[in-house]
Amino acid sequence: MSAVKDTQLAHFPSLKGKNVFVTGGGSGIGAAIVGAFAEQGARVAFVDIETAASEALCEQLAAAGLPRPLFRHCDIRDIAALQSTIEGLAQELGDFDVLVNNAANDQRHQWEEVTVDYWNDRIAINQRPMFFTCQAVAPGMRKKGGGSIINLSSISWHLSNGGYPVYTTAKAAVVGLTRGLARDLGPHNIRVNTVSPGWVMTERQIALWLDAAGEEDIKRNQCLPGKLQPWHLARMVLFLAADDSAMCTAQEFIVDAGWA
Repeated sequence: MSAVKDTQLAHFPSLKGKNVFVTGGGSGIGAAIVGAFAEQGARVAFVDIETAASEALCEQLAAAGLPRPLFRHCDIRDIAALQSTIEGLAQELGDFDVLVNNAANDQRHQWEEVTVDYWNDRIAINQRPMFFTCQAVAPGMRKKGGGSIINLSSISWHLSNGGYPVYTTAKAAVVGLTRGLARDLGPHNIRVNTVSPGWVMTERQIALWLDAAGEEDIKRNQCLPGKLQPWHLARMVLFLAADDSAMCTAQEFIVDAGWA
């Protein structure tokens, strides 16, 4: 899982037996989050469009003696299918205690070339599903007396990064969604927070963008040496899902080795 021995990392007893739903849980940061919750004894359900990788993750975790996650193929752009999938999983597991809105796609694009259709598609992946997953799980959390929602943003908009303006728009909007819902859902003891990753070394990032110039960017811009890994984000998500963060809501937690 990490360069740190597992025995040196915190265990969160309050997560054992909790029902957790994760979007985009089949690879990268999402897979690390699914695995981290399974290690805590949580019952995890997730959706993804990558069936092979998702099924392999479930097999890997089960083979390690951990609770086997429930995977369902779902394109999160289809809100009706997404909410129906959440409803079906909740009927199987019980209402969810934790929601992690992780799924995203940071495809590069130039502002001059963005069409209305492209704009709508990027928003349909990176922004719109976050609200509707919250809408789907909140009633169950309210019945249970509380819950934790964690929305993943990005430091890209903090840094005024160019080259993907629809993505940065969507990721900035995550913070607004978090803060607004934290006010609406707070009376029901539902906490809503944002986790904003820096440049995380997922397989996708390494394959597409980590070149010599990227290596120099990391050394120059991060305060801490080394590379940010998916498990670093998963540990922050665990903390925000657990009772240890009981009075944390409406906040943005940046995990970027000091870049932003």
